[in-house]
Parts: sequence; structure tokens; C-alpha cells
Amino acid sequence: MPNTNLSTQKTCPQALPGFTHINRYWDKTRLLATAKILPGEYYVTNSAETIVTVLGSCISACIRDPINHVGGMNHFMLPESHDMSGKWTDSDLGEATRYGTYAMEHMINDILKYGGKKKNLEVKIVGGGQIIRGMTDVGKKNIAFIQHFLHAEGLTIAGKDLGDIYPRKVMYHADSGRLQVKRLRSLHNDTILEREQRYKNKIEHEPQSGEIDLF
Repeated sequence: MPNTNLSTQKTCPQALPGFTHINRYWDKTRLLATAKILPGEYYVTNSAETIVTVLGSCISACIRDPINHVGGMNHFMLPESHDMSGKWTDSDLGEATRYGTYAMEHMINDILKYGGKKKNLEVKIVGGGQIIRGMTDVGKKNIAFIQHFLHAEGLTIAGKDLGDIYPRKVMYHADSGRLQVKRLRSLHNDTILEREQRYKNKIEHEPQSGEIDLF
């Protein structure tokens, strides 16, 4: 059973091996142990922790095994097309799909590594907004990828909040599976855009290599 008696301890439970680098803190307002992930990161836990992030065109997959009490959330996007028209070439599509698959399978493998079973997995997906009008709709491509990936893996989508024009603040309660999404009606600063741009530049200049098979 997960450690659920956190409302009075005011500290975060010990992170699972491989996740000590993630920014974790005690949310004094909500009285929750919280892990904050940035673009390109993911977090897996078997404790009563909340995972938070802010999405623009990126996608977060929130996945848990409700029977074995382990779950996690990621934050990723696909590399953009190198074609000036924004259209995907066969080479672009292959590279992007490999990257997205790599991002998803890393997290799922860790959920399985720490006791989850693929047959039990509950999946919710969020994000993929077109937050800047007139620019290539990267969010739409991210949505198409995640839906295709989950279908190919035989994983049912239990809930989703996708597309539209708004950034989103996301809170995922990994123990209960509760997903809270707040649509941000306006951007008070460029933080979301800057983070996603840095992340996009990184993945486009450092193509993902290697393959991972699900357990």
C-alpha cells in the first residue's frame, strides 16, 4: 500500500532510485508531497505524491497501476519538421516517432520495474495546445502520436484533455489517479514558451538513439 499519511508529516517520501534529481517539495497550501517536472522529464512514484507541470504544446501522459500502487507522469513533445513548409518528410516522421516512443517507454518501463503490471495500467493524457496562433501546430502532431502509441500498445485512454489554444497547469495524484487541469487563459510571462523552445532545440540537435522494449 502507498504511504498516504502525509498530511501531517510535512516532508516528502524518499524518491525511488533514478528520480532524486527531480525537484520535489512539500506544498504547504495543499499539504501535499509534490514533484515538479520540466519538459523532457518524467517522474515515477509508489507513494502518495502529486506530480505537477505546465504544458503548452507538449503532452503529458499520466499512467498508474491502481492495484500495485505505482504511477508516474511525463512531459514531452516531438521534434518539429525540418521542412520550411512545416510538412513532415518520411525521415522527420521516423525520427519524431522514435523520440516519442522512447519518451513513453522509458516511463512505462520504470512503472513496471517498480511493481506495475501492463494489464492494469490506467492512462490519462493532457496537453497539445496551439498556444501561438499562426505557428505550426506542433500540439496536433503530439496528440496524434500519443493516441497512436497508446492504441498500438493496447492501452485504453481513461481520460483526456487535449488541444485547444490554452496552456495548462496539470496536477496528477499518482496514488488516486485524480487529474486536475487548469487552463491558463493568458500568459503573464514567456516562461512556458522559453522552456518549450529550449527543449525543442535540444531534441532537434540531439536526436534520440536506441530502442527500448516494454517488459
